[in-house]
Amino acid sequence: MSVITISRGTYSGGKEIAEKVAKRLNYECVARETILEASKEFNIPEIKLVGAIHDAPSILDRFFNYGKEKFLAYFHTAFLEHMKKDNIVYHGLAGHFILRGISHVLKVRIIADMEDRVKLEMQRKGVSEEEARNFLVHDDRERTKWSQALYGIDTNDASLYDLVIHLRKITVDDAVDIICRAIGLKQFKSTPESQNAMDDLLLSAMVTSSIINMKPDIYVTSKMGAVTITTYASTFVEDELLRALESEAKKVPGVKEVRVSVRSLR
Repeated sequence: MSVITISRGTYSGGKEIAEKVAKRLNYECVARETILEASKEFNIPEIKLVGAIHDAPSILDRFFNYGKEKFLAYFHTAFLEHMKKDNIVYHGLAGHFILRGISHVLKVRIIADMEDRVKLEMQRKGVSEEEARNFLVHDDRERTKWSQALYGIDTNDASLYDLVIHLRKITVDDAVDIICRAIGLKQFKSTPESQNAMDDLLLSAMVTSSIINMKPDIYVTSKMGAVTITTYASTFVEDELLRALESEAKKVPGVKEVRVSVRSLR
């Protein structure tokens, strides 16, 4: 049982590869539906969630009253609930970021030459070469800004992935073969330890979603049901708020104990 994440730019062939890999392995192929699930469960308009994981953070800050932290917390929860099932191929933004440290995840990056991407954009949207190129350059730039601002990571950094496949001499079907062979390696099989790590990530996300409205500047970790909530304050945080955070977190299924830690802002 394993998970495959496929990161790609627009018109880089990643969606087609993900669908073919999932079909060959009999895995579930997941992308935008995780966003739809989050939207439905938390009653957040889909367009806001789409923007929260796509647009640059400066745009989010300008247009979304509740802040990007809230939307991303909900997305992480829906995403991790899906990934916990295993036998998943996910293509889209953020997958390899959210699942960093989980050993049974094969992280793949698909890249393609700009000229090939431009041609596809022109064919599919019926636009000029200049319009197609401008769109792709803008889209790539926004994705890079987003990943750097939220995670401090450049999506183009090859060290983030187990495989980087350049679609040029290697065809889409070649890429599918490579990924299917790689996922068969023992190092990408789930273990009790890697499943526990996935459970910890999911529980942290669930707790974050449950208390994010009370105090957005929180960081939640979990270890076998023991949850630590870290928050920040320039002077002090009212005891009543700390008790409320602890009480709300304890309502989340799977939480065994809660510790709230306050760090001073300097």
